[in-house]
Amino acid sequence: MTLSPAPTALAEALDLLAERPFVALTGAGMSTDSGIPDYRGPNSPARMPMTYGDFVSGPDAQQRYWARSHLGWSRMKRAEPNDGHRALAALEGTGRMTMLITQNVDGLHEAAGSRAVCALHGRIADVVCLACRRRTSRASLHRRLTEANPGWDDRHAAVEVRPDGDVELDETAGFVVPGCEACGGVLKPDVVFFGENVPKSRVERCYAAVDALDPDRDALLVLGSSLTVMSGFRFVRHAVKRAVPVVVVTRGPTRADDLDILKVQHGTTEFLTELSGGGVARAT
Repeated sequence: MTLSPAPTALAEALDLLAERPFVALTGAGMSTDSGIPDYRGPNSPARMPMTYGDFVSGPDAQQRYWARSHLGWSRMKRAEPNDGHRALAALEGTGRMTMLITQNVDGLHEAAGSRAVCALHGRIADVVCLACRRRTSRASLHRRLTEANPGWDDRHAAVEVRPDGDVELDETAGFVVPGCEACGGVLKPDVVFFGENVPKSRVERCYAAVDALDPDRDALLVLGSSLTVMSGFRFVRHAVKRAVPVVVVTRGPTRADDLDILKVQHGTTEFLTELSGGGVARAT
């Protein structure tokens, strides 16, 4: 890892990216300025999200998940893109960002106007039936859950929201979970749970984007991710192996800190706002 005082690392990163097109890889730290907490940022409490194995273990686990996620969705759906999301969309519009790989499921990149997006872990706004694989909208399921559980939101208005749209809630008995309208099967958010594999086509698309980076002209920019999970870290490791410059902008330690990267301890919104403004000016 390149070791530099923070101001020097920041200036070096901005200068590097002012002259290079890049692929971006974003994590939960991108959305903290939109009011969505992250899992592993500084001062983040320890959290144990439900795993895929837990979810498919039976009706009790599914009731627990949907009772909590229903409350989280009520709040998460109101989140708005922040200036960092909008800056990335602007950088895509000028051709500086060639692809956006996001580990986030909140859909805020798309809402900000980004189009060349691979949502690695899916989107919380979509729902899939585990039996017939029919996909429907989370908004539609939210209405069904609200009708089946009158007053649930009001009785739990003060619960804390988690990064994946879950909440802190222990008592979920009595919550009614409807099945698939087509076949009655179990409904699951169309996102990759811990312990579940990212679809192969998404992984291949992301590897292809990193493989297309020219070490002499391009870069990989990581934003707001600790890179703790392999689903994102593997692309950083692959870029480093190919000698592609990697810039990591986040607060706190990352799994890549021992690799040959340029680490910038900085907020993603502030960094991208400067990159899309001052960076564009320097490149023109």
